[in-house]
Amino acid sequence: MWDLVIQNGLVFDGNGSPPILQDVAVAQGKIVALAPQLNLPAKKVIDAHNHWVTPGFLDIHTHYDLELEVAPGLTESVRHGVTTVIIGNCSLSIAIGEPVMLAAMFQRVETLPHRFLQKWLEKAIIWDSPGEYLAHLQTLPLGPNVAPLLGHSGLRAHVMGLERSLTDQPTPLELKTMGNILQNALEAGFLGFSIDMFPWHWMSGQWSAHTIPSQHAQFPEYDYLANLCRQANRVLQVTPNPQNLASFWHVFCLGMGLGQKPLKMTVLSALDFVHARQLWRGFAPLLALWNNILGGNVRFQTLTEPFTVYGEGPMTPLFEEFPTGAKLNSCTNRVERQNLWRSPLFREQFRNDWERSKNKSFHRQLEQMIITRSPIADWEGRNIAEVAAKENRDPLGFFIEALVEYDTDLRWLTTAANDRLQPRLELMKHPYIFPGFTDAGAHMRNLGYYDGALSLLKQAMTTGFLTPEAAIHRVTGEPAQWFGLNTGVLKVGSQADLLILNPQALHAEISPMEAIVDPNLDGELRIVKRGSETIIDAVYINGELVVQRGEVSNQLGKQAYGSLLFPHTHS
Repeated sequence: MWDLVIQNGLVFDGNGSPPILQDVAVAQGKIVALAPQLNLPAKKVIDAHNHWVTPGFLDIHTHYDLELEVAPGLTESVRHGVTTVIIGNCSLSIAIGEPVMLAAMFQRVETLPHRFLQKWLEKAIIWDSPGEYLAHLQTLPLGPNVAPLLGHSGLRAHVMGLERSLTDQPTPLELKTMGNILQNALEAGFLGFSIDMFPWHWMSGQWSAHTIPSQHAQFPEYDYLANLCRQANRVLQVTPNPQNLASFWHVFCLGMGLGQKPLKMTVLSALDFVHARQLWRGFAPLLALWNNILGGNVRFQTLTEPFTVYGEGPMTPLFEEFPTGAKLNSCTNRVERQNLWRSPLFREQFRNDWERSKNKSFHRQLEQMIITRSPIADWEGRNIAEVAAKENRDPLGFFIEALVEYDTDLRWLTTAANDRLQPRLELMKHPYIFPGFTDAGAHMRNLGYYDGALSLLKQAMTTGFLTPEAAIHRVTGEPAQWFGLNTGVLKVGSQADLLILNPQALHAEISPMEAIVDPNLDGELRIVKRGSETIIDAVYINGELVVQRGEVSNQLGKQAYGSLLFPHTHS
C-alpha cells in the first residue's frame, strides 16, 4: 500500500516540460509512480483537481546557518513552498571557527538580533573540521533540505587568527592549510565555497572598524581557493565590490574558462538599481561574453521583486556603504549614536557622505524614503522630503535632526532596486541569471523575501513573460541541476518534496512585507511575507505534510523532514 496518492493534478516535472494531468504516488518518502489514474490503495488520497503539483522550490541564497541551530524548521521559508535551502553564502558559515569569532562576523553583516545570537552562543558546539559540521547538520531536525557552502571568512580567521585575518595576508603555509581544509570539505560533501568582496560587510564588537576577513584577501588567495572548486566541479559564490573596478576584474578573471576547466561561479547580483538606471542592460552582454566566448560557467542572481529595505533610524544595511553610516551601525545602543551626533564635525561628515555622488549603491533620495512609524503620527505614510517641505526645512538637515532626536523610533522604508517591472522581467528570464537572491534568514528587521519563487510565478501568470512550466523550472530543476543537487524534479525515485498549488490565486500582486513578533526568535521583530496560504494548498517534504493552507505543522523544527544534500560528484 502506498503512503500517499495525489490524484487529478496538473503535474509539472521541474525540467521545463509541458505539464501532464496525472497522479503521483508516494511511499517511504519517495515518488514511486507517476501515471494517469493510479488505482492501487493508499493510506491517504488527495484530490488535486484544478490544482498544480510541482516540485518544492529551491532557495539558492540564504543565511540560515545560525537559525538552523536555534529553529531548524525554517518556518518562514517552508510556508512559502521552499523545500531546499543553500547556506554558507557571502563567505559566512559556521562550519569552522570559534563561536564567538563567528558571531562577530554574522551579527552586523546579517543584522541578527543580539538575543538570538546569545541563544546560539549558549548552546554552540565546536567542531574540529567541516566534515564534523556536516555530521552535526545530519543530527538536526531539519525542516527543508540543506546544502552548505564553506565560507571563506571563517576559514581565513581559523587559519590565520582573527586579528591577522583582518589586517594581513597569509603565509605560504597558511594558504596551503586553507587549501587543504577546503579540499577536505569538498571531498566531505560541501556544495562549494563562498568569498566576499562587498564593502558593506563589517565586523561587530571590538573589531567593528574592520570589514569581514574574506574582504582582506588579495587575488592570488581567491584564485588559489577558487581553482580547488574548479578542479572538484563545485560552486564558487562571490560578491564583488561595486566600488572597486579591480574587484570586478578579479571576479571576471576567476570566471574565465579559456584553456582550463570552467568554474561554476555564481555572482551577486544583477539588479536594476534606482541610482543607475542603465546598469541592468549591461548584464546580458557581459554574461554572453563570459559564457559563450570566454568559456565560463557563470550565473548571476537577481531578486524577483522590488528591493525594498526598512530602516530603524540609522540602523539599516543601506547605511553601511558610507563611513559615517557605518559608524552609526557599529554602535550598540542609542547613547553611543547620540554621542556621535553631538559632534558638529560628525554631522558635517554625514552630510558630505550623503551628498557624495560617486561609489554608491543606495540612492539616498529622501523623496523616495517613506516614513512608516514615527513619534509624530502626522509623518507616517509621507516621504522625508515631503515632511521637510511641510515644515519648511532643508530635507537632509531635517532628516539628520529626526535621526538625532528619534533614533530607532523613526522607521522608514525605501526601494533601492528592481522597482521597474520590465527590467525586472528581463533579468528574471535571462538564461544566465538565476531568480533567487532572497537573503532569507538575514536582515530580519529590514527585509523579507521568503516568497521569492512565488513572486516569480505571480509575475509569470500576470504578464506571460514566462510560461508556467518555464517559471517553475527556473526555481526548481534548473538551479538544482546547475548546483549539482538531486532535487527540484518530480520523477520516479526522487524524494517526495512537492507542492500543491492553486493557480487561480497566482493572479495576484506581489505580497507586501509585514512585521511580526517571531516566537522562534524569542519574540524578536521579523519582517515576513504572508498571502502564500491562498496559493499553496500543501507543502510536502520527504512525503510528509508540513504546511497546509498556511497552517504549519507543530512538528516542524522538532521532527526531521529534510535531509543534508550532497552534490552529484560526492562519492
